[in-house]
Amino acid sequence: MKTYQLDLNQPTFNSVEEERLHLKQRLAGAFRLFSKFGFDEGVAGHITVRDPELKDHFWVNPFGMHFSQIKASDLLLVNHHGKVVEGTRPVNEAAFAIHSQVHAARPDVVAAAHAHSVYGKSWSSLGRLLDPITQDACAFYNDHSLFDDYTGVVLETEEGKRIAKALGNHKAAILRNHGLLTVGQSVDEAAWWFITMERSCQAQLLAEAAGTPVLIEEENAKVTAKQVGESYAGWFQFQPLWDRIVKEQPDFLD
Repeated sequence: MKTYQLDLNQPTFNSVEEERLHLKQRLAGAFRLFSKFGFDEGVAGHITVRDPELKDHFWVNPFGMHFSQIKASDLLLVNHHGKVVEGTRPVNEAAFAIHSQVHAARPDVVAAAHAHSVYGKSWSSLGRLLDPITQDACAFYNDHSLFDDYTGVVLETEEGKRIAKALGNHKAAILRNHGLLTVGQSVDEAAWWFITMERSCQAQLLAEAAGTPVLIEEENAKVTAKQVGESYAGWFQFQPLWDRIVKEQPDFLD
């Protein structure tokens, strides 16, 4: 009988070109998953990944292209001045304004994700942090922040700088009246934090609609945060989703 060997190791690369292709394919796959989960809202939303060689450049989705249609070859390479240096379509100004400043402020951040998902933007309107009411929500215990200052569509880098400052050294931020922002040391991690944060918003909205949720005690929340909220855990949680989207929609790898 053939046994299935689960690879628990994060990938390593023999060249910059090999790593770049990996990152672009993961980014395209993340967009397909975001579409599948309903995280698309017109032209809103963006995920970025820092280029492995040009550290002040990042790859991002073309403005106006539906998440469900994005392939690795469609992605744009943008520098931190907002110039598209690879690709033929325009870049989303909000994507540049936010992500350029997050990447500049956080050298440890490889990828960042933002979208106008239904439960994330609903929860953001309350101007509150998530409570530790579930095991999954504990991933964000003492590790997310609130940007409590909505002033309209983010089109200026100064606004992006304020968002980056509010994010601090956390893995996620709730942008009041706007939505969620997550970051990670890989596309996999940033995408997974967004997915599970969106579901945590949904869970708390449902729980508070039904009654008063029982919070997990502080010490238990801290322990659980270590178990489910570390960088590796975020990367690993994404792997089954990656396998699923590759099997269902392999064209995005092109």
